[in-house]
Amino acid sequence: MGLLEQCEAAFGSADLYRVLGVRREASAQEIRRGYHRASLRVHPDRAEPDAKEEATRRFQILGKVYAVLSDAEQRALYDEQGTVDEQSEALSAQRDWQQYWRLLFKKITVKDIEDFEKNYKDSEEELSDIKAAYVDFEGDMDRIMESVLCADYTDEPRIRKIIEKAIDSGEVPSYKAFVKESKQKMTARKRRAEKEAREAEKTKEELGLGGEDDLKALIQSRNKDRKKEMDDFLAQLEAKYGNDAKKGGKKTTAKKGKK
Repeated sequence: MGLLEQCEAAFGSADLYRVLGVRREASAQEIRRGYHRASLRVHPDRAEPDAKEEATRRFQILGKVYAVLSDAEQRALYDEQGTVDEQSEALSAQRDWQQYWRLLFKKITVKDIEDFEKNYKDSEEELSDIKAAYVDFEGDMDRIMESVLCADYTDEPRIRKIIEKAIDSGEVPSYKAFVKESKQKMTARKRRAEKEAREAEKTKEELGLGGEDDLKALIQSRNKDRKKEMDDFLAQLEAKYGNDAKKGGKKTTAKKGKK
């Protein structure tokens, strides 16, 4: 199975840029950041014991994707022909992808992630990333929430407010996918996150996990404590967009985007 087929099977897309969550015009630095972000989600060191094999497989695929897009010749071939050179050194089956990752990024600890999260959230960098993700994904909140660093579903109210402010100021266009997103879609996204939290908690209890290295349990526990915030937020959106939609709605003063 070639790399594109592996991406389709593991991530639901054969588009290398989409797998890393970056735009096709992304700079080398943006591609590196996209790889770092995507690989942190599936890094074998952070996977539960029963999920480590699948995490390793997906992690290796991401390493190959980055190897292609970080190589000027390989990226040009992919951009022009939509194919990759499976025989290239960049895709060598002999490469130790975890060692390769360690050469690019230092070992990540729970404290590193918590410190980064504290400094990143509400920073200019996060603000820029949120607006870029909003434009890249044309207002699709499912993909925006997957793309933004350190974001979980309890951050959605804050992220939406940032986007709404950017729309009102004319910094970004008004996409229908965002301003008219249905309550059903928002609820489905919230339920998926809650289901993942419950599964993680169940696995933690079954395996007797705990301590500093149990990052997923730490994050999910935090999510549970903030669940009410998301419930209130959905109610507010229903009142704002649901009622407005029935009456014709209010048009934003921001410049119009794609519909």
